[in-house]
Amino acid sequence: MSQRAELIVTNARIFTSDPSNPQAEAVAIKGNRIVHVGTNDGAEKFKGADTRVVDGQGRTLTPGFIDSHFHLLWGSISMGGAQLYDAKNLDDVRNVLREHAEKNKTSEWVDGRGIKYDIVTTRQQLDEMISDRPVYINAYDGHTSWANTKALETAGILQPGKEAEGVGVIVRDENGIATGELRETAMGLVSDLIPEPSEARKRELLKMTMATMNSRGVTSVHNMNGDMEELMTYAAVEDAGEMTVRVYEPYHIKPETTEEMLKEAAEMAKVKGEFARGGAAKFFMDGVWESYTALNVEPYADDPEAKPDGIYSLEHFTRMATLCDKMGLQIFVHCCGDGAVRRTLDGYEAVQKSNGRRDSRHRVEHIEVIHPDDIPRFKQLGVLPSMQTSHAPFSISEGDVWPARVGKQRWHLSFAWRDILNAGNQIAYGSDWPVAPFDVMLNLHVGLNRELWNESNPRQNLTLEELLIGYTRDAAYAEFMENEKGQIKEGYLADLVLFSHDLFALDPKDIMEAKPVLTVVNGKIVFEA
Repeated sequence: MSQRAELIVTNARIFTSDPSNPQAEAVAIKGNRIVHVGTNDGAEKFKGADTRVVDGQGRTLTPGFIDSHFHLLWGSISMGGAQLYDAKNLDDVRNVLREHAEKNKTSEWVDGRGIKYDIVTTRQQLDEMISDRPVYINAYDGHTSWANTKALETAGILQPGKEAEGVGVIVRDENGIATGELRETAMGLVSDLIPEPSEARKRELLKMTMATMNSRGVTSVHNMNGDMEELMTYAAVEDAGEMTVRVYEPYHIKPETTEEMLKEAAEMAKVKGEFARGGAAKFFMDGVWESYTALNVEPYADDPEAKPDGIYSLEHFTRMATLCDKMGLQIFVHCCGDGAVRRTLDGYEAVQKSNGRRDSRHRVEHIEVIHPDDIPRFKQLGVLPSMQTSHAPFSISEGDVWPARVGKQRWHLSFAWRDILNAGNQIAYGSDWPVAPFDVMLNLHVGLNRELWNESNPRQNLTLEELLIGYTRDAAYAEFMENEKGQIKEGYLADLVLFSHDLFALDPKDIMEAKPVLTVVNGKIVFEA
């Protein structure tokens, strides 16, 4: 069989993420696999008349970035709504919502996504912007929303009487009238009324999002909400030859999920496409600090009366996780508070005692705060941390509500990347898009340069090499794909990113000057600047 390559990149500073061959200057690709990693001279024998040769010009080439915490279809659909990520005040929100409403006159609802906390606080503020159509806007983290009066009336929750289940909260005034703020499961009382886009529109938005992801260097994601229907959406796009991002899709387990319903997760695990596959389960152990729904060891600093119970009791989580583990599923658990991290680790420990220890690679997602006693337990239990650098407020001067919720007494335990890595763990990095941007360079920037909130705090910053490994090799390990991708290595999948600069020659503070200029997925160029 001919070894003539379709694509060769030469003269690059190749960061392979392969510990046995950490650097190279040329890579050759045939089909969807890497056939050479080494010198420019060594790549010559793979060159044919039709081979495309790209001169790397001394710039950095890395494995494709694997975003280990993502919400692909949900985020893609949200891109069809009003985008409020850059809104700084009520005027900005008003302008964005009214412009979106004008462009979508036939839509019954006006919905938006990405707003920061403490900008909109009441339904009356939204009524002033738009009152004749129901309005629903979701916070950037997806855990709190605000609705206008018409939306609350449509849902039948403006007046007292109807409440949310579980940890959900309809915030009400002293007369029991809904203020417009909805937390956690209460959001569904309104959002479930918004008509879903057609399958054709979903696929259109999905492909638009994947194209943007490729332009940022993202080639794979670990999705964090899903079911068979969503997995089949990806599979259909794959069958059409239009997937440009690999998706690892879990089954989303909710408090009401029964043992019988877990059969769907087992069926999803049988789907093993080249781009879309199942094999995991996702739990939410708590909410988020911003909405007072994170489960903590000690009370909130700015509201000691806020004492959330978490979404699962230890007994409930252990029972369901034990069933998932028996099925061979990998488990992901959302944990923002240190109490949630501890409860999840306790559950994993109980699962091991019940089922026996195996190479399960169960994970804890986010870990925004961790108690020091729990740091060594990850290594002891074989549990993997999955963290998102851009979740951390970059500077205390930003005015983010997060540091106040946590309090100075826990700042040194917050976003403790360095402490967790130094404890011998492999951290898989990601973004949690659409909660935070999936721009790889932004996430590298925060990991490299995050400022100390207090000079007495330990510095948790990471090196560029550590971040790249966590976004590639360790992220592949965190999905049982370390023998297929995450490294530039002969025989591995050809998922690669070439940057505009030599990343290692840049001052870390200037890392965002670099951008991807060429992205390859499955051996095909999917983005070129």
